[in-house]
Amino acid sequence: MHRPTDLPDDLLRALPKTDLHVHLDGSLRLPTLIDLAEKRGVPLPSTSVSGMSELVFKDRYDSLGEYLQGFAYTCAVLQDPEALERAAYELAWDNINEGVRYIEVRFAPQLHMSDSMGFDAVLTAVNRGMARAQVEENGSQGVRDGRDPPFRYGIIVCAMRMFTGAFSAWYDRLCQVLDQAPRSQIFGMASLELARAAVSCRDRLGIPIVGFDLAGQEDGYPAHDHVDAYDYCHQHFLMRTVHAGEAYGPESIYDAITRLHAERIGHGYHLFSPELCGPAVGDPDAYVEALAEYIADRRITIEVCITSNLQTNPTIGCVADHALHYMVDKKLSATICTDNRLVSHTTVTDELRLAVDAFKLTPDQLRHTIIHGFKRSFFAGTYLDKRVYVRQVIDAVDRVFRAHGFAT
Repeated sequence: MHRPTDLPDDLLRALPKTDLHVHLDGSLRLPTLIDLAEKRGVPLPSTSVSGMSELVFKDRYDSLGEYLQGFAYTCAVLQDPEALERAAYELAWDNINEGVRYIEVRFAPQLHMSDSMGFDAVLTAVNRGMARAQVEENGSQGVRDGRDPPFRYGIIVCAMRMFTGAFSAWYDRLCQVLDQAPRSQIFGMASLELARAAVSCRDRLGIPIVGFDLAGQEDGYPAHDHVDAYDYCHQHFLMRTVHAGEAYGPESIYDAITRLHAERIGHGYHLFSPELCGPAVGDPDAYVEALAEYIADRRITIEVCITSNLQTNPTIGCVADHALHYMVDKKLSATICTDNRLVSHTTVTDELRLAVDAFKLTPDQLRHTIIHGFKRSFFAGTYLDKRVYVRQVIDAVDRVFRAHGFAT
């Protein structure tokens, strides 16, 4: 029998897993990025895997700004249906090949739209790639004989808190149309139009758009600027997650939960950072404690991305200093995610390895963390379908644990 914390790599790889927070444009295969760039005439700093790894997609970054530089190249090659379908298809298989049975891929369609490719075409292309991989995997012997849970996926559409870089031209056009409208109003209107497009595409085309997200710089760009978009999603049964507490304090998380009806929080790293509370919070320690209790009681799930947090916030230091240990101690609903497989050079298995080693997770703690991901997914199906699927997953998880000598 194994020691309580002796969880080997082959166990982590064999366990059915989820990734509820993974960006399409941050998770291309590097050889694919280079190939697409060559065929589409997109200049890169290097045309070799080693060169791009040294110059752009590094093991460590000095800041969030440096971390985000690589997206200029990935977005540049994802400007036609064929590239989007290929990226989605390969992402699905990269997950399948390490035992991930359910993913929710997210991206901002605005970054890929053009006069020749509208919203529906962008979503159709991504869905086509994911669906093709799903059909292939679910025809495998392991799935057909019941040993492996089927592979499933959903798509999350990302709105932006603000417009910079690739969004600047769109922002300029909106400013011209709306003349002197406040900046926050323009950002909010753009998000509302995206929410309407997502719901329409889901309902008309049957594409499994399962959620709506808000990404971008938190400081100075509050979530409540986008309340109309989130109200629209709420009214049309589109699930909601928000990037919050990644680079700003607990109040950003509070805003996402209370104003945007967020059912999950992306990153949530600074949930336990009372020192980042603003002057409006009289007792930061009590505020953080109450917020954590609220999140725990309502099972609001935190999408934890360890490597990404360490790379975008070097002051964290090491994995053992990550806020996940507070989440585990307080038994919050937390699920382990990659954020960006390429930019962070990681996999779900790698992220689980980091968590298990740093926080000495027991088999029971690991089991709960994995199952949280399936239970708190935005599953594209009925509630009864989801119950059946989650039961399949739990049975498979327990079989894997037993096969590796752990009682469940």
